[in-house]
Amino acid sequence: MNLEQQLLFIFSALGAINGFFLSLYFAFFSKQKQLSNYFLSALLFVLSVRIIKSVFFYFNPNLSEVFIQIGLSACALIGPFLFLYIKTTISDIRPYRWLLHIIPVTLLVLILAILYPYWSYKTLWSRYIVKIIYLQWFVYIVFAGLYLKPLLRKLFAKESRLKDTEIWVVSVFVGILSILLGYIIGSYTSYIVGAFSFSFVFYLMVLFWVFKRKKNSLFFEEHVKYANKKINSDEASSFRADLDTLIAENELFKNPNLKLNDVANQLNILPHYLSQFLNDNLGKSFSLFINEYRIEEAKRLLTKKNEYTTEAIGYECGFNSKSTFFTTFKKITGVTPAGYKSNNV
Repeated sequence: MNLEQQLLFIFSALGAINGFFLSLYFAFFSKQKQLSNYFLSALLFVLSVRIIKSVFFYFNPNLSEVFIQIGLSACALIGPFLFLYIKTTISDIRPYRWLLHIIPVTLLVLILAILYPYWSYKTLWSRYIVKIIYLQWFVYIVFAGLYLKPLLRKLFAKESRLKDTEIWVVSVFVGILSILLGYIIGSYTSYIVGAFSFSFVFYLMVLFWVFKRKKNSLFFEEHVKYANKKINSDEASSFRADLDTLIAENELFKNPNLKLNDVANQLNILPHYLSQFLNDNLGKSFSLFINEYRIEEAKRLLTKKNEYTTEAIGYECGFNSKSTFFTTFKKITGVTPAGYKSNNV
């Protein structure tokens, strides 16, 4: 290789090598043992495997076809791990539900590797399977983007600013999208474009955070804006007013299936921020916070002349069962719905 090729090889390969080290960091050395960190670790790992394969294949077309098979197979998991990382960072995921995104893809890749190995079906892989993998990658990017809609709207809104963690999540999303575009473009220009774009995106993101955070811990280990402290009183007061307006005026509490994520999305904030506010500033869970609205509405209906039965009032206010309404009403007010009605009519 001439000097130009050597520099291209080093720059392209270093991004993937550093990706491996960062993957190990998030998996084993990160102080925050969160599911999202493990998904980020897995995302960096499979992406690095794919990039390493691209780099070595570009400079050595006679590369072992087994290694090519591994690289292409890893590519099939980039989309699922990106989606799971963003989903678990922005909202919650049911226990082990993430396996539905990983196990089927892994099994399919293994079956293809056994029945149609790359070294025997190169044309099939290059013409169809690789394109299907890229399509699957793109579909997962689209679904990940749907979870990022509140942040993307906030990004272009003049009256609000993204927090550090939100900027990082958006950066990861844009970075992975850029790498996919690099591979697509590479199919018409040069195969090394995808690998080169990974190194470029990787170092750009690291430099961005080094200069932005300066002395603060990188990757949100020890410096989280709202960790272990309440949101300041001025911000909390303004946020509470916005929250009350949203829920009361739109009567969101009447939806029996209302979730914290639904409210957070309408406020264009991360669910973690809303949960932090409710727990630390109000000392309430989300369910209790919403049930208080429901009980206030039930009290209003119980003292108003109407044709509703007590049970019907519970359903009207957003409770999904008679027993839940009665239990919650007595827990909050100290009396039963019937007792409250008789005392106030």
